[in-house]
Amino acid sequence: MSQIAYFDCLGGISGDMTLGALVDAGADLDAINAAIASLGLPGCRVRVEEVRKNGFRAVQATVDCEPESTHRNLHQILSLIDAGQLSPRAKEMARRVFTRLAEAEARVHGVDVDRVHFHEVGAADSIADLVGAAVGLDLLGIDRVEASSVPTGTGTITIAHGTCSIPAPATAELLRGIPLAASATEGELTTPTGAALLATLAQRFGPPPAMTIERIGCGAGRKDFLDRPNLLRLLVGPSTDAPTDDSQPVTVLETNLDDTTGELIGYCIAKIWDAGALDVFTTPIQMKKNRPGVMLTALCRPSDAAAIEDVLFRETTTLGIRRWTVARTVLRRQSHTVATPWGPVEGKIGWSRDGRPRWSPEFESCRRAAEQHRVPLREVVEAAIRAFDEKGLGIRDWRPLFRRRGHFTPRETKKCPRLLAFRFLWKTTCSNSSTVTASSSTTLRGARRFANCCATR
Repeated sequence: MSQIAYFDCLGGISGDMTLGALVDAGADLDAINAAIASLGLPGCRVRVEEVRKNGFRAVQATVDCEPESTHRNLHQILSLIDAGQLSPRAKEMARRVFTRLAEAEARVHGVDVDRVHFHEVGAADSIADLVGAAVGLDLLGIDRVEASSVPTGTGTITIAHGTCSIPAPATAELLRGIPLAASATEGELTTPTGAALLATLAQRFGPPPAMTIERIGCGAGRKDFLDRPNLLRLLVGPSTDAPTDDSQPVTVLETNLDDTTGELIGYCIAKIWDAGALDVFTTPIQMKKNRPGVMLTALCRPSDAAAIEDVLFRETTTLGIRRWTVARTVLRRQSHTVATPWGPVEGKIGWSRDGRPRWSPEFESCRRAAEQHRVPLREVVEAAIRAFDEKGLGIRDWRPLFRRRGHFTPRETKKCPRLLAFRFLWKTTCSNSSTVTASSSTTLRGARRFANCCATR
């Protein structure tokens, strides 16, 4: 059963608020400090204290570190993380968060990711916040992160580049595709570090999921507001949904076209796939003035929505795109390869709600085998499906089937390669195959009749 961390962002979210909520929920502060110390940041350490925000208790995390004027780039920060004594999972989460943050900064400033120099978020305290949050999530054994809609606050804020509207440019870029909550609070509620954590790690946004609450943590922000407590609440506990399901937020983009040729639409679809779409399809529709048209729809991750919108505007004649976020439920899956008479065939296993596996061969893998050996595609697909070992999830090897005395000889199979397929298909279908033999005089027609007969025994 998966362990869920649900962030209730009534007071917004920042790196230090997240760190405080994780410690309050039970993450070991000594373990977090040990991981941060391994990064080699001079004198960097997290301390916590209990505070009150509008009458509610919360834990406020503060990072103490030596003053510095260094502006680090992504490569330098990733090198610190790689050199640190972090678990592989915490290291992977921290790398993803900083990479996502660098991509947002690069888009805002119009430069390559490698040329981004972090200012506020490249300081030692911000690095400690984000790395500490990754370590805390790992310590709590979190499998899945979800969050409420996000308030940003209103007004302006002064950063290294001058005075900017709230949300700050990088924050707004990170929050693309994430639902925002209405907020008239004067001040910055959500910071770039908090937005980066959500944009990278949260798999769904909305009300609390079906779960059993086992721990609650509250992380406090620095400021005090009149209309709401400045705190981030964290709910931790196991999911009560079916363990094989995985709900993910996806963005739906669609537009209607009645003055674009089929060639241009086909080219646009290819470009949308290249931009990272999860699915692309067209629907015939009737438009105004009785014009036949096409509705072009793309499903993508929220972080890829802006890039795909750019493709639609650039490659079609559309003047507008509809966009909304939905939840997508998917089954747990993994890649898997089976052995067939024509070589290995790749595919994917999906686990249903009752835990049973279901395997589907990849078309391109079957097509390559069919063309290479000049056999019908249908026979390759059927052989791959029969070769799947549901119990062991292993690769069935067809070669031992032909090594016993009395089976087809290599000369026969070379002379008539389809004999190999017939023997293999029958072997993987029939449970009692030890008594089956074939003489060297068996012809292709006889093998087909022989295999079909045995398969129905």
